[in-house]
Amino acid sequence: MAGQAIATDVHSLHDDLTALDAYWRAANYLSVGQIYLLDNPLLREPLRVEHIKPRLLGHWGTTPGLNFVYAHLNRVIRQRDSNVMYVIGPGHGGPGLLANTWLEGTYTEAYPAVGQDEDGIRRLCREFSFPGGVPSHVAAETPGSIHEGGELGYSLAHAYGAVLDNPDLLVACVVGDGEAETGPLATSWHINKFLNPATDGAVLPILHLNGYKIANPAILARIPREELDALLRGYGYVPYYVEGDDPTTMHRDMAATLDRIFGEIEIIQHSARQGEFAGRPQWPLLVLRTPKGWTGPSEVDGVPIEDTWRSHQVPLAGVRDNPEHREQLESWLRSYRPDELFDEHGTPRPELTEQAPAGDRRMGANPHANGGRLLKPLRLPDFRDYGSEVTTPGATTSEPTRVLGRWLRDVLRDNDDRRNVRLFGPDETSSNRLDATYEETGKQWLGELLDTDEHLARDGRVIEMLSEHVCQGLLEGYLLTGRHGLFSCYEAFIHIVDSMFNQHAKWLKTSKRLDWRRPVASLNYLLTSHVWRQDHNGFSHQDPGFIDHVMNKKAEIIRVYLPPDTNTLLSVADHCLRSRDYVNVVVAGKNQSPEWLDMDEAVLHCTRGAGIWEWASSDDGGEPDVVLACAGDAPTLEVLAATSILRERLPELKVRVVNVVDLMRLQPASEHPHGMTSAEFDALFTTDRPVLFAYHGYPWLIHRLTYRRNNHRNIHVRGYKEEGTTTTPFDMLVLNDMDRFRLVIDVLDRVPDLGTRTAWLRQDMADTRTRHAAWTRAHGDDLPEVRDWVWSS
Repeated sequence: MAGQAIATDVHSLHDDLTALDAYWRAANYLSVGQIYLLDNPLLREPLRVEHIKPRLLGHWGTTPGLNFVYAHLNRVIRQRDSNVMYVIGPGHGGPGLLANTWLEGTYTEAYPAVGQDEDGIRRLCREFSFPGGVPSHVAAETPGSIHEGGELGYSLAHAYGAVLDNPDLLVACVVGDGEAETGPLATSWHINKFLNPATDGAVLPILHLNGYKIANPAILARIPREELDALLRGYGYVPYYVEGDDPTTMHRDMAATLDRIFGEIEIIQHSARQGEFAGRPQWPLLVLRTPKGWTGPSEVDGVPIEDTWRSHQVPLAGVRDNPEHREQLESWLRSYRPDELFDEHGTPRPELTEQAPAGDRRMGANPHANGGRLLKPLRLPDFRDYGSEVTTPGATTSEPTRVLGRWLRDVLRDNDDRRNVRLFGPDETSSNRLDATYEETGKQWLGELLDTDEHLARDGRVIEMLSEHVCQGLLEGYLLTGRHGLFSCYEAFIHIVDSMFNQHAKWLKTSKRLDWRRPVASLNYLLTSHVWRQDHNGFSHQDPGFIDHVMNKKAEIIRVYLPPDTNTLLSVADHCLRSRDYVNVVVAGKNQSPEWLDMDEAVLHCTRGAGIWEWASSDDGGEPDVVLACAGDAPTLEVLAATSILRERLPELKVRVVNVVDLMRLQPASEHPHGMTSAEFDALFTTDRPVLFAYHGYPWLIHRLTYRRNNHRNIHVRGYKEEGTTTTPFDMLVLNDMDRFRLVIDVLDRVPDLGTRTAWLRQDMADTRTRHAAWTRAHGDDLPEVRDWVWSS
């Protein structure tokens, strides 16, 4: 019955568990070999020092349990012709995944030099955690993987993201007991409330309790069974248990339990797809309890190793210097009886290879784990049809993300038959003005419904959960299995997924150099409710630093866009959804703001990435006295307002206005594919004139991007400098010295020859800032001359 280990007679199983055990032993043997061996991979001679790696790296403790699960999933796949992908949270079990993919042949297909023979075993072992080889963690280099696992907490979110809109896919997701202590994983248990058994696939969480982390006991392994069972049932799962250390009993129980679980999943899905069940199912979950370091050394130098934290990494660390340890390592390896597993050429014997499924049913070859193989381009409606009409710059206004929402609504509509695009966000889709999407789809939700609920649907294409970690993880899993998506978030709180972004960017960088990995759709962030319009929420909501974090990654991966108005936002969004293998960060406002460019101008400007706005400039195509540059919607407004003051008060001053929509254009062409050559940059920003740059984020990023430019010494940047509070929109700009009046003063201070003759203008600007402060504190609103300002040429 559910909740208890299920025993069955071995003869009732369709497969020979003796052969399955041999396969498991082979995977364990190859795993140990990868950690230790440089040569002599099949122990054709006694083990010597020169056969052992000089640096022993890798993790043994979790690996035999992962191999055990892989072997048993192979049996189920063969028996049921199931479409199964394997995600493991304990990614440091990398030796096991490499061993299994080598045994099933997918590793050799990806890396033909690592053949299925003795030399191939030698290469497999030598290259693991070795200079020029493969990482110790499951990574992009590992066939069948979409999950790196070096940083813990994201496995379940990736698994659930993979099965959304993939009704025939099952992801077996191993959650390590250490990983289960992380915040993201604890939240991810709740994703089962969003999984629709009629239209989505299934996730089988496998909570692997081996008792220990690196040096401490694991919490879920040390609480009473009743407490653990209540916890898992409270999450909405039906737990099944397989526990022990005797291989014969464990194989029997595991096989019977998986048969039961897969049968339960089939019943749930069949009922939902036949319309016989419309509630929220209680999905099965497997708790697998095995010793840490199972089948490894029981003790070393009289100290317990197996079933303790000491087996986490390298149980025998002194094998090169200690003959007794070396002898113990050889005995450990020979305990798997390699002569029974590999023939005289080092090829796995047929009874082993027959344990693996065939073709794409092999977990290492599953097409969903190489999502570019399945990727279909989106049908995108012409964004030009959604833009604002602009006859005079700044004369009309709109809410940029609200207009974008109407375009995204129709993106969902035009791809409804493919079900290959989704929106994700932490309870902010409406707040971020994207709620037009609800005209086409609802928010997926299988929990309890109330009469007061709005826009909830069992088969919605929007997923909202108040966990940025879960949203990011779901989107990553969705993208890496061949679909498209967008993650909208308040700008300040996207920092919550800093580490997750890191891992995804590293994955993309690595996958680009693997010719067998196919390009996937880009990870698209829409950051809104941004720093300059979080005046109502206050200081806690004001942080534009995610851009700085993103810019640390490799140039071939990263793109950052700061569209200044609605039409440029539409153009940028269309480009991002068409792109592949990038992380695109788009920062745009949601509040009513001016329209500067008509659609044709917007497309041209976004294609350039940065350019002169002739209509705002007064240099008449010649040499300017000063360049006023801007990147971001609020900085653009302030630069144009400052330019207007200068044109009125100092008409003889030649001002050039430059807007940057693609931040990467500021880098040298040698550093980024979008970067400008020196000639381009000098033509735009001059080589010797003062440049006043109003930037959306922290000012030093602009200096970092331009420090090697000829005119860097004359570039002065205004931006956010960590001053904020609950105040008016313009007061935020004043607090951070990026307001129009401060920019005018900067021009007066930096343009040669203006000197003291502009003292009256400087005083007026300073006085206006003072009047502004008094006005806002008296009236709770901005000065009318600021609030109601519009551009006029």
